[in-house]
Amino acid sequence: MARISYVQESTHPELAPVIKTIREQRRGKLIPVYGLLLHSPDLAQAWMGFINAVRWKTTLSARLREIVILRVAVLNNAAYVIDVHRQHFAAADGLTLAECDALLAPAISDSTFSALEISVIDYVDALTRTAQVPEVVFEQVRKSFDERQLVELSVLTGAYNMHTRVLNALQVDPE
Repeated sequence: MARISYVQESTHPELAPVIKTIREQRRGKLIPVYGLLLHSPDLAQAWMGFINAVRWKTTLSARLREIVILRVAVLNNAAYVIDVHRQHFAAADGLTLAECDALLAPAISDSTFSALEISVIDYVDALTRTAQVPEVVFEQVRKSFDERQLVELSVLTGAYNMHTRVLNALQVDPE
């Protein structure tokens, strides 16, 4: 059960335009996180714009984005994000359920993911666990990414750390 009440569309007609936009951009639903964020409509709109940008407007492959998102969710014990991404995004973005399961493990098997993917997972793990990235870890991703992609990887990781921590703090209910 969420720690705060969900904003109900029926009792907040003044939010109809914002809710309409959210539905259009979130699989036709007012998903639970936005039901809570709508207590601050400007934050809800900004959040949606930011998450859309880091999720859909980067040059990182869909598969790598999904690996990052799921790994952050696992490290932050964010069952909501794990469930939603496994159900709605993983397969479309090129991850099998077995690969999703492998991301749930504390240690990642080198045989499950490519060397590039392992370097990304190591980067995500370091940034999420300590808010620091050791030079050796950074150099591994630098070998494969240009500067734009390094920024996008870092922001994607940071954004989903924010996302999962807010979901956990407010105890957002599953969809």
